[in-house]
Amino acid sequence: MENFIVSARKYRPDSFRMVVAQDAITSTLKNAIRTRQLAHSYLFCGPRGVGKTTCARIFAKTINCSNLTPENEACGVCESCTAFMANRSYNIHELDAASNNSVEDIRSLIDQVRIPPQIGHYSVYIIDEVHMLSAQAFNAFLKTLEEPPRHALFILATTEKHKIIPTILSRCQIFDFNRIRVEDIAGHLEYVAKEEGVAIESAALNIIAQKADGAMRDALSIFDQLVSFSGREITYQDVISHLNVLDYDYYFRLVDAFLKNEVTGALLIFNEVLNKGFEGQHFISGLSRHFRDLMVSRDPVTVQLLEVSGEIRERYKAQAAATPHDFLLEALRISSECDYQYKGSQNKRLSVELALARISQLTLKKK
Repeated sequence: MENFIVSARKYRPDSFRMVVAQDAITSTLKNAIRTRQLAHSYLFCGPRGVGKTTCARIFAKTINCSNLTPENEACGVCESCTAFMANRSYNIHELDAASNNSVEDIRSLIDQVRIPPQIGHYSVYIIDEVHMLSAQAFNAFLKTLEEPPRHALFILATTEKHKIIPTILSRCQIFDFNRIRVEDIAGHLEYVAKEEGVAIESAALNIIAQKADGAMRDALSIFDQLVSFSGREITYQDVISHLNVLDYDYYFRLVDAFLKNEVTGALLIFNEVLNKGFEGQHFISGLSRHFRDLMVSRDPVTVQLLEVSGEIRERYKAQAAATPHDFLLEALRISSECDYQYKGSQNKRLSVELALARISQLTLKKK
């Protein structure tokens, strides 16, 4: 049986141009390579799954390449590049600080730093989750980080920059990686699906991208899960049932009921949601988000803030046009209040139902 490789590894970028949504950082690194103005230590920080370690590996491969392309990318064919791609490069050393965080581990690293590279110009040391180093390990590392040998270059990666001591921060060039936008994740997933021969609806891609919360690695893991669940054809319904996401349709129906002052209709829709296995707080926070999305849909300038696919976007625009602005503001206030008070409520279902009844009366008062 052929070994399965997860998409996060199979489609891991191997050049700067393939890195998604970190253009400012990749441009800066390529310019540093072009002008040969390389610092001796870098700190890559940002949320999980946005490409910190990937960029560190690409940077390490590129600065040791003996035949750079005109775009300042690694050639992929020289001895250094082939050794890197075959995972047998002695120039690039990766250390996981989560499990190697003692003074002894750092002393061992310092001893290793003295050895010059056999191929290429630099020995690159990538230290992942560097915030996990102990205070003593940080102090033991300070002198080497400030004045390493000419051939040594350090790239530190972390998700928690605030835990790193200032004396380490002051010795590094700091790069802050951004959360990846929903449309960028959806676009990359579409490319992966095409490569894998998987047919997937655009609305489904959008839901996966939202669920990933800015992390490409998480999005690719969810995609693999859904391929196992649904096979080579993935629909929007498959995604919302597998990921336990509440369908937009419930909220559109609810707002229609609110505008008609149908308290019973709103309560029945909420009951339907509970029978599907969703929790009340999940429902009410989703309702608040729906009101917010309707508000931004009212103005052509703010409609770009909607993180939904084309078909759902049109539904938002149509419903927003039929919904008074003052209703949305008051409804958002009531739903946010209910969301905030939900945990402390003795009768949670009743608190949500009361909020729904109050929202259903808003336009009635005006009439």
